[in-house]
Amino acid sequence: MSHSPLIASLTRHKLTVGLLVMQVALTCAIVCNVASIIGHRLTQMRAPSGIAENELTLIESTSVDESANQLARHDTDLAALRGIPGVQSASAVDSLPLSGNNWSNGISFEPNGPSMTSATAYSGTPEELRTLGLRLVAGRQFLPEEYISLDAAHDWSGINHVPSTIVSRALAEKLFPGKNPLGKVIYPSDGPVRIVGVVEQMLRPTIDESESSGYVTLFPMLPDTASITYVMRSAPQDRERILQQAMRVLTSLDSNRVLRNPKTFTSLRDDYFRRDRTMITLLLSASFALLLVTAAGIAGLASFWVQQRRRSIGIRRAVGATRQDILRYFQTENFVIVGAGVLLGVVLAYGLNMLLMERYALERLPWFYVPAGALVLCLIGQAAVLGPALRASTVPPVVATRG
Repeated sequence: MSHSPLIASLTRHKLTVGLLVMQVALTCAIVCNVASIIGHRLTQMRAPSGIAENELTLIESTSVDESANQLARHDTDLAALRGIPGVQSASAVDSLPLSGNNWSNGISFEPNGPSMTSATAYSGTPEELRTLGLRLVAGRQFLPEEYISLDAAHDWSGINHVPSTIVSRALAEKLFPGKNPLGKVIYPSDGPVRIVGVVEQMLRPTIDESESSGYVTLFPMLPDTASITYVMRSAPQDRERILQQAMRVLTSLDSNRVLRNPKTFTSLRDDYFRRDRTMITLLLSASFALLLVTAAGIAGLASFWVQQRRRSIGIRRAVGATRQDILRYFQTENFVIVGAGVLLGVVLAYGLNMLLMERYALERLPWFYVPAGALVLCLIGQAAVLGPALRASTVPPVVATRG
């Protein structure tokens, strides 16, 4: 069947065709960028924290008596927590991955030098690495004599005197690409700090889509604040029981303290990404609705054209066109319209992505989302036109004789 009638038909309905092309183009641009945003968010949500997430429980404790010896209080509390059946190890830490409580420092190679990058500073009691389940891939753990007080009472000045640090592999590769970081000296503050170990992975308390989410330093600094987070490691099935017992144990040691946010680390991760899950649900719903409206527009226009062209379809059937010819005609017509919309949509998709990158610092649109979005729209277009096209193919030749 010649395509000349098809082209002629489209040129006679320029406004209608143009509106449908624009609808398909806008849908393509929006859906491609939404898919990219969702993909980045899902990747971020699945990022491993580097710690034994399924084995950890945590409790935030705040002492009312800030004048007390906090280091001694923490030692007493930890001794009691380690005595709970099922607790493999326990530590006091100032922060955790995905907790939102971030303390970061600029890292330099010389005193008061230019900052090469920023990294989170974690501190905790001696069993911190074992409790969190961090995997040491190079170097050693901290020695007992290396631990000093965080000295929170004097603006956390312990960072100026700490002798050593353990860094994440991501930070080590950032600071010393292709080199052995062990023994290297960095300046997270005023004083020099020697790298003595490297852990495989650890996330920051707040993360984004950049590589810097894995830039972490651990320091042998004992938290000495009235507010502290106790972390306990156990078998996954024991976590809830241990959490309840830990609450009772800490209350018995000091009934005036304030205990907050008793939870598993799994719950902490869920809380951190709750807004992301809500956003993904909303974006998916909006995209589905947009695709549904586009499909309805394609089907509606095809049905209208079938109704208008019944006599011409009958004439074509009378001069020898088969049902397959009529079906193929409408499918080809739909492909031309949707294809034009998709081509325009590709340009709009990259334009929209550039705008989002400039205004909201989003990632560049990966190339594979564009052909995937184009394919989805073409398939939706063919599915939407199938019903009207099948009805058109059943129009009998006798219709051509009716006025």
